[in-house]
Amino acid sequence: MSDARGRRGFGFGTLLVAMLGVFAGIGIVSTVDRLRTVDQPPPVASEPPPAVRSAPDAFTALARNVNPAVVNISTTRVVRGGDIFGRQAPQSPFESPGPQGQPGLPGGPGGPNPFEEFFDRFFDGPQDDSRQNSLGSGFIISKDGLILTNNHVIEGADQVKVTVTDAQNRERDYEADVVGRDPKTDLALIRIKAPGDLPVVTLGDSSKVEIGEWVFAIGNPFGLGHTITAGIVSAKGRVLGSGPYDDYIQTDASINPGNSGGPLFNMKGEVVGINTAILATGQGIGFAIPVNLARELLPQLRDKGFVTRGWLGVYIQRLTPELAQSVGAPSDQGVLVTEVAEGSPAAAAGIRRRDVIVEFDGKPIGDAGDLPRLVAAAPVGKTAEVKLLRDGKPLTLTVTIAELVEERAARTTPAPQTPGPAPRRLGFSVRELTPDLARQLGTRPGQGVVVASVDGGSDAEDAGLREGDLIVEVNRQAIGSVRQFQSTLAGVKRGEPILLLVRRGDSGPQYITLANRG
Repeated sequence: MSDARGRRGFGFGTLLVAMLGVFAGIGIVSTVDRLRTVDQPPPVASEPPPAVRSAPDAFTALARNVNPAVVNISTTRVVRGGDIFGRQAPQSPFESPGPQGQPGLPGGPGGPNPFEEFFDRFFDGPQDDSRQNSLGSGFIISKDGLILTNNHVIEGADQVKVTVTDAQNRERDYEADVVGRDPKTDLALIRIKAPGDLPVVTLGDSSKVEIGEWVFAIGNPFGLGHTITAGIVSAKGRVLGSGPYDDYIQTDASINPGNSGGPLFNMKGEVVGINTAILATGQGIGFAIPVNLARELLPQLRDKGFVTRGWLGVYIQRLTPELAQSVGAPSDQGVLVTEVAEGSPAAAAGIRRRDVIVEFDGKPIGDAGDLPRLVAAAPVGKTAEVKLLRDGKPLTLTVTIAELVEERAARTTPAPQTPGPAPRRLGFSVRELTPDLARQLGTRPGQGVVVASVDGGSDAEDAGLREGDLIVEVNRQAIGSVRQFQSTLAGVKRGEPILLLVRRGDSGPQYITLANRG
């Protein structure tokens, strides 16, 4: 009995070992196949995509050709107390992180610690009179020495020096004169006098730049000298809030302090952008001014030293679907007029607040950045048609463009005050516009009510309402006091949206929509 049981056990054991061997064999074969798959390179395509195949070789040849036309710029300025702007500067991000996504200008100074000195230049600044050096880049656009760069590279400089590197890597220094500046687009034109003809770049067409195409930048980051970085175009038409004519090309080609004013090239060796800004908290995110904008302004910068722009005289904002519904527009195409300046071409033509401008001089308005650029480019004295919607009905008006002059002094935001009577159900409180607050805001008593506080997490906070805002209209009705404000709100039915016209600093009035939950 025991012998039979032993034979059965031996047979079962043999079977088990055999089965385990089979499974192990399967595992080994599978592992071998998997290793073979990894070890063996994938089949090589007989004809790789041209852009992928040619990019590495093209960078070498193109960089060699265009490098001599790119220059390093160093400036010297005397700082007379305070920061370089003559005012108290905000806190340095070395001490506390700034707002997320804050764009920075990558044209910082050189020195043993370029990162710290770069931020000190913009934030802390020296307290006594001192001499500051800063670095930037530029590129030669004419054989007689005209150089395009950023305005913030040379702004306020007492001395501008340009270093030119020839094809044999020999450097020559020249004193430069400022020919013209345009702070609104951060462009500047300078000139050097050099013997003989200088190498020049070719200006391309930035309107033909496509997202995903190869680009490369040349500049002088941290004073290291000519440095080439490559990447792709990440996006177009970026608005950073740095000015009224924002229209940046975004790239992941590395841009650092000292690259400001340097060229962004396409794979033909043509300049398609002027490297200008970075995100202080980001990596691989840089911004360049489209070269077409610079091309438009170059004649004025060269001949007059400044830029004359057209002026319409309206404050506008982006038309959201909620705002479109509030003003009777069938879609969110176009821009909403929030205020018309007295004595402006817009006022003379009959444009009104709450009009929706959908076309200017035959060109459609897609977003809030289109209209300022089109008007600015229009010659002074030009007559243009403006197509708009008023209460949902189409209307065409004719305007005569005037010259844009510098804006009035900026309004200031009033200091926090003790909250007054408040519509707490909406998540904020208001107070009367006293004579003192009116002076701070650059207006008159009786021209609105001041937001005293905003509840955290409320609909008002989500909509963008802030403490210190001046509310001048509620549902298209002018507001002169807290009592009138409350009585107007009382007439709004539950569930109907509330449309507020708000002034904030010098940015112009803006409409804000609030849900009315009762």
